[in-house]
Amino acid sequence: MNVWTRRVVIGTAAVSMALSVAACGKAGDGAKGGGGDDKTIGLLLPENKTTRYETFDRPLMEAKIKELCSDCTVKYNNAAQETETQKKQFDALITQGVKVIILDAVDYKATKSWVNQAAKKGVKVIAYDRLAEGNISAYVSYDNEKIGRLQGEALVKALGDKAKDSNVVMINGSPTDPNMPFFKKGAHSVLDKQVKKIAYEQDIPDWSPDEANRKMGAALDSLGKDGFQGVYSGNDGMAGGIITALKQKGVKVPVGGQDAELAGLQRILKGEQAFTIYKQIKPQADSTAEIAVKLLKGGKIDSLTDAKVDSLSGEVKGIPAKLYDAQIVTKDDIASTILKDKVYKASQICTGDVKKACEAAGIK
Repeated sequence: MNVWTRRVVIGTAAVSMALSVAACGKAGDGAKGGGGDDKTIGLLLPENKTTRYETFDRPLMEAKIKELCSDCTVKYNNAAQETETQKKQFDALITQGVKVIILDAVDYKATKSWVNQAAKKGVKVIAYDRLAEGNISAYVSYDNEKIGRLQGEALVKALGDKAKDSNVVMINGSPTDPNMPFFKKGAHSVLDKQVKKIAYEQDIPDWSPDEANRKMGAALDSLGKDGFQGVYSGNDGMAGGIITALKQKGVKVPVGGQDAELAGLQRILKGEQAFTIYKQIKPQADSTAEIAVKLLKGGKIDSLTDAKVDSLSGEVKGIPAKLYDAQIVTKDDIASTILKDKVYKASQICTGDVKKACEAAGIK
């Protein structure tokens, strides 16, 4: 999914904001005749099963773009996990003359021909969260292998002294998500050495909680209720489906996820989920918006990208990148991370049957 060594402060994403705003001053000059639109940024997100995209990523990026470029507009679409739908959305933006597109790909391999054709027309594509194939202009995401290691470390810690004698079930994310192999590699690098064995492992198309529930049911049928001592879940959404399957069989073992979703945080407080991985979305979204506005105005992005990455195919080398850190969040960390950074308010988390758990955890 190594010990977390530094926290990304939300404000750090504002590097070179003044320059971005200055570059945006010419936005009112109007679209260049026949040359494309210098006031519009395309934003294509992959799916809506993971709550973060509509709740955080989209509104944060739209707000930052508006802050940096008051007369810029964002043309937004969500592909609902359909690759062909996303291709049509991408092609439509090109046809409309949009010159900068923020793309979070449904299927990273499928994007190669779209992105390359767009690049030939002078369109800049920013790979957001997932590294799409093709001639990408920039990439903003996280150190995803490290996130996998953090997930593995958190599960080992949750297993405690019994870790070395424990069998673990791994329910991984979507095979079309380029981040998933890194999460998996990172998690395996820890679990393969520190638990007895991985007793059952499956990848889940579309990060589907329902499918994760079914696969957990299959693992229970295969291994028996006592055949495993912990579950690695690729994200919080799937963890919800997994925990439901476990409850139905009366099984309680540590389950960990990723994304710090509201429902996941509530399960952590209630003791149903052991941990999540908190990835600060605001810095990622803000950086992406700044890069998009810079590229829209023909500016350089060196000050906003401090890393270089190669595409997974190896065909594109040295893509300018900004990669953020993440951290493990358990019950004891929610106040100092989620609440401190105002991701959610206590009133949003501490509802219904979570109220007592919040009181016990000192969250008000």
